[in-house]
Amino acid sequence: MTSFFIKTFGCRVNQVESQAILEQFKQAGFMPATDFEHADICVLNTCTVTHQADKDVEKLVRQILRRSPSTRVVLTGCYAAAHREHIQAVFPTVEIIGKYDLGRVLFNQEDICWTVSGHEGHSRAFIKIQDGCDNFCSYCIVPYARNVKRSKPLADVLKEIEQLVKNGFLEVVLTGINIGNYLCPRTRADLAKLCKEIARMPGTFRIRFSSIELPTVTNEIIEQMHHHPDRFCNYFHLPLQAGCNKILRDMNRHYTTQDYAKRVADLRERVPQIGIFADVIAGYPTETQADFETTYEFIKSQQLAGLHVFSYSPRPGTPAAKLPQLSHEEIKRRADKLRELDKELRTHFAASLVGTEQVIFVEEKKSGVLHGITSNFQQVILPESCKAHGLVRVKIVRAEQQLCYAQLCL
Repeated sequence: MTSFFIKTFGCRVNQVESQAILEQFKQAGFMPATDFEHADICVLNTCTVTHQADKDVEKLVRQILRRSPSTRVVLTGCYAAAHREHIQAVFPTVEIIGKYDLGRVLFNQEDICWTVSGHEGHSRAFIKIQDGCDNFCSYCIVPYARNVKRSKPLADVLKEIEQLVKNGFLEVVLTGINIGNYLCPRTRADLAKLCKEIARMPGTFRIRFSSIELPTVTNEIIEQMHHHPDRFCNYFHLPLQAGCNKILRDMNRHYTTQDYAKRVADLRERVPQIGIFADVIAGYPTETQADFETTYEFIKSQQLAGLHVFSYSPRPGTPAAKLPQLSHEEIKRRADKLRELDKELRTHFAASLVGTEQVIFVEEKKSGVLHGITSNFQQVILPESCKAHGLVRVKIVRAEQQLCYAQLCL
């Protein structure tokens, strides 16, 4: 029996795509291998969002070719799509196969169906509802690798959710490269319409959005969250990238800080106790010290629940990569300051929940301690004697730094 090994780099989209590839391999009669050295075919689902991501992929390719030269090595994903000529020059024996060609090449099928029945190694499930982005932010390589926008038919999304819930997954995350651009190819239903249909589904489960771009957050989406708090998590990951309008223009972002603040206020008004997290980039080439301080103060003023801080990394082929770059030391200094702010924000958010009741999704025991996650994405620790599972209601009794501690509601 032919054996396979899959290694995933990067984002949630890649993770759910790898799950779909894994299920396709199994359906075709292949056997999973424990590592690449015991595999006949090794698929690397790659990422190129940072320079480090590229290096990680190339390092593993070299290891496979050195230790297991007879293994068939297949590269797919963003790094493979964006750097095809470089890969062919450096690794001539490696196959490069596009995401939408994998089915034809590997399984003699027209396409891989990007539908999953579970998520191996995870207690929450992820559904890819959309692919592609054509925003072309000046720092971002993703549109060069995934610029064709595609969406999964609405009926297929609903069917996939139904199957995942039947398989025991009580929290399902809708993911994609830019999920706010969801548009059903059959009915032209947008994300708000999809949410409306999901709200009508029977059963006990909740839906969480992955990262969603500010201009695509419509009033209709917010209203679905407002009217169906048990179905949609009161959580948004709302990329900011910079809190300075000059830098947002330089980045080719399509909003202002005023737009961002207005949407944050709208969400807080309509969705109680919402946890709003943001991406932010430290050290964009045109960012002066004054611009950075403006970003820092803007983030503080919004009282976000937390940050995902990126140190700017030039991506060859993007407009920002052609600009004079800040020093690594300066980028690190700014990133470190933002990460300290992230700790402050998360500590404040955790403290704000003390005394409230929350529905948590109990995930697993870590170091013998049961923990879970609230709808608004707060990590919660339960008593050692607790035997809860699934979705349970708890009362937050105290907070320590970024963690909350809770007891079950009777």
